[in-house]
Amino acid sequence: MNEIIKSLHQRKSVRAFLDRPIGQEEKSAILQAAVQAPTAGNQQLYTILDITDPALKEALAVSCDNQPFIAKAPMVLVFCADCKKWYDAYQMAGCSPREPGVGDLMLAVTDTAIAAQNAVTAAESLGIGSCYIGDIMENCQIQRKLLSLPEYVFPAVMLVLGYPTKQQQERPKPSRCPMEQIVHENGYRSMDAEELHALLGGKAGQRSFDSWCQAFCQRKYNSDFSREMTRSVGEYLTQYQTDFSSEE
Repeated sequence: MNEIIKSLHQRKSVRAFLDRPIGQEEKSAILQAAVQAPTAGNQQLYTILDITDPALKEALAVSCDNQPFIAKAPMVLVFCADCKKWYDAYQMAGCSPREPGVGDLMLAVTDTAIAAQNAVTAAESLGIGSCYIGDIMENCQIQRKLLSLPEYVFPAVMLVLGYPTKQQQERPKPSRCPMEQIVHENGYRSMDAEELHALLGGKAGQRSFDSWCQAFCQRKYNSDFSREMTRSVGEYLTQYQTDFSSEE
C-alpha cells in the first residue's frame, strides 16, 4: 500500500487539537492543494473563506450546534459553492447569461466538496487533523449573514484543522461498511433485509440490529438537527430559484 492510499485509510475526524499553531508554510500547502482539485470545466466553482477572526470563530461555533472545539481550532475554512463570480464575469463581458439555477448550484457544491477533500488529504500528509462540520448548512441563512455571503454563494463545507492530541491520535477509527455492499456493478441494486443487516450490522455492537437502528434513526435521521437542515436548505433552494432572480 503506497503512502497516499495508506493515509486515506488511516485518516479519521479530529475534534481536539494541541495548542499549537499551523505554520504559514503548512497552511499555504493545504490551500494550494485545495485549489488544485478536479473541477467542472476548470471553473473552480467555489470560494474558500479563511476564518482568522476569533470572534467570528466563536459565532460559527455557536451557530454550528454549539460546538466549542470549532472556536479552538487553529485553522477554520469555509468552502462556499460560488455561482456568482462566473455570472458576474459573463455580465461584465457583455454576455446575456441566464440566471444561475439549482443545477448550477449542485455542480458548484460538487466542485466545493472535492476541493475540501483535497485540503483534508494534504493536511493529513502533514500530520494535521481535520473535521468536517456539516452544521454549516443547517442554519445557512445565519451563516450567510455571518460570512457576508451574497446571492448565489452557499456555505457548503466547513473544515476545522489542527494538530491532534495524543488521545485523538490513538483513538480507533470507526470501521467502514464492507466494500461489497457499497460498490454495485453497472447499476444500483436495492438490498434486502439480509444484505442491509450485513451492511450495517457491524455498527450495532452488542445491541440487536433493530434496537440500534431505531435509536440511530432518532438520533440522526429524525433529529431536530436533520429536520432543520432539510428545512433550511430547502428554503434556500426555493429562494435560489425565485427570490434571487426577482432581485436582479
